[in-house]
Amino acid sequence: MAAEVQMVLYEDDSMQVQYVDGSRLQLSPCGSEFLFEKAPLVSAHPLEQPERIHQRTHFVISTYREQLQRALDFRNSFATCPFLSESIIPSERKKNIFIDISEVRWPSLDTDDGIICMQNGTVKISSLDGHAYLCLLKSQHEFTVHFLCKTSQKPDSSIVLSEKNNQVQKDKLVEKIGKIYTSESLSGQRLKKKDNALHCQITKSKQTLEKKSCVNRSERREALPSLGMKHTYVYTWVKQRWCVASCPDEWKYPLSLALHFHRKISSVSGIDVNITQNRILTSDVSEERGKEVSVLPRALLLSCPVPHLHRWNFCDSLSQRPSDEEEYSYPELVKVVWYKGITYRLTHKNMNSIEIYPGDGSVFKSEGPYFGKYFTYYSIREGSGEREEKTYSVNNLPPDRPGSLFSVCSLIKQATRILQHCAKMRLSLSHNYRIWCWKMVPGINDNSILPLLLRESVIPSVGRFLAYSDDKVHVIFINGVTLTLNWNFGSFIEKRHVNRGLNLGWCKLTFPDGHDQLIQIEHPGPYERYVTTVISWCRRLTWTSEREVPTHPSSSFLEENWCVASELEKIQKFNLLLENSGVLNQISNKKNEQSSDNYKPKYSEILLEEDNENRVSVALEKTSEILQDIDCLLSISKK
Repeated sequence: MAAEVQMVLYEDDSMQVQYVDGSRLQLSPCGSEFLFEKAPLVSAHPLEQPERIHQRTHFVISTYREQLQRALDFRNSFATCPFLSESIIPSERKKNIFIDISEVRWPSLDTDDGIICMQNGTVKISSLDGHAYLCLLKSQHEFTVHFLCKTSQKPDSSIVLSEKNNQVQKDKLVEKIGKIYTSESLSGQRLKKKDNALHCQITKSKQTLEKKSCVNRSERREALPSLGMKHTYVYTWVKQRWCVASCPDEWKYPLSLALHFHRKISSVSGIDVNITQNRILTSDVSEERGKEVSVLPRALLLSCPVPHLHRWNFCDSLSQRPSDEEEYSYPELVKVVWYKGITYRLTHKNMNSIEIYPGDGSVFKSEGPYFGKYFTYYSIREGSGEREEKTYSVNNLPPDRPGSLFSVCSLIKQATRILQHCAKMRLSLSHNYRIWCWKMVPGINDNSILPLLLRESVIPSVGRFLAYSDDKVHVIFINGVTLTLNWNFGSFIEKRHVNRGLNLGWCKLTFPDGHDQLIQIEHPGPYERYVTTVISWCRRLTWTSEREVPTHPSSSFLEENWCVASELEKIQKFNLLLENSGVLNQISNKKNEQSSDNYKPKYSEILLEEDNENRVSVALEKTSEILQDIDCLLSISKK
């Protein structure tokens, strides 16, 4: 069986795997289907398509069972909801349990029950019922969670229908018994007025009615528990890996326990702890006191309710080497990339950030503005336990050291390429990262999935500005150039952080010929006027949305700046055309010839000279008018 070379998990929890022999595997976002592409034969024609096998995961044949099991283990380690097919899980990993485990209770913050510290410095938190435990690594950048999870079930509605039928039968039975007792009481009241001879007969009929009702009640009690009590639930242990900085809600309380216990043992033992980093890590989990109960993630269904949303397209980036300088062509936002034992984990909440785990316990984290310029290396020295931090600049990476376990230069370069790809995907208007098959519910309104248009402004002589609900801004300029960037309109703009609303350090420019280019917002170069115009509009829109003031007054300022920059650009183009046209050279040559004594101009040359002089005079007059308009605009803006 071929070993894995590279595994990629996307933001929608779909997955692609590249193997040593050239074969590839792709999993659907829900994990219920897979597509296996066999390695092309050596003698195959270049245009011949490789053989592909498309199957349901639950009914996988033995040929691909082992590869699919390893791929699912990797997916479940980083995915939001696991997919657990009972036919693939080994028998030694299954557990038959009679109860339904949906939540666990953790120890209180005041006690240390169920909390231990291992020899390698890992803090382990166990739930009170023993159905889950959390392990915080010594580096405090990553933690793992192990919990019991029920295997994936069939989306069969027979159980629901039987429950409804039982409920209907129960309602009819109660109604029937109520009628019996009602008629019984009425008959008793009527019979009290009759002779005592009939009293014995009424009593007998009453006893028979009570017996019938008791029999019906006992049959109902036997029928209700027969549903589901004779069957056990199949559970298995699931392991998930999460970043401390992006902890899910269900694990925040046990993580706060682990961090609190780690600080306690560090203060007692006198180990040097980075207090600033510890505060940052615990800022989001310090308010989890009193939330001792965690709802466990549930496994997805065995079959997908909307399989038409599955996309089967293998990308060529999986076959690229890390030394390649080509751009990635991943079809979706990347969540986790594993390459020969090295893990790249990305976060796309507010900004694109990436963490690199070389496999030796250390970690690289992207730092600096927009999380792309610098990488900080965190490691713990063996023996002494001292923490070591180094900061690397992307523009000045160190050379490779002989004998080192990994190359710092290649790791950071590949991480930067992945970040740039994710920035490009987030700036794409056709990106459908919100449409996930395992999040779709029958009867959901499809309009709620697509982003909504929040604000639209048309500025004369500038262009059309559009702001969407997914923090995306799209601008169409009058010259055909379009610009797209991400802006968080809910953030407050401070003087010291003028671009605080930016979610990415990049924007995408699309030119009229269809060519697009990623531009750094801090260094836009020749495209500065496009970037500054859009950012000015976003700042004013953020301020006005906070103060609930319309955005129309800002259009005059943007139009003025745009007109000035546009006219200056026209002047530069005119001067360039004038210099390259040769008109000035012809005039200077004619003047030199006229200065000679024997020169007699012809009639055609005199007309040509007068025509050139008229052209130059007209151009100079237009230039002077433009300069006067610019001076007028500047004087008005100062007032």
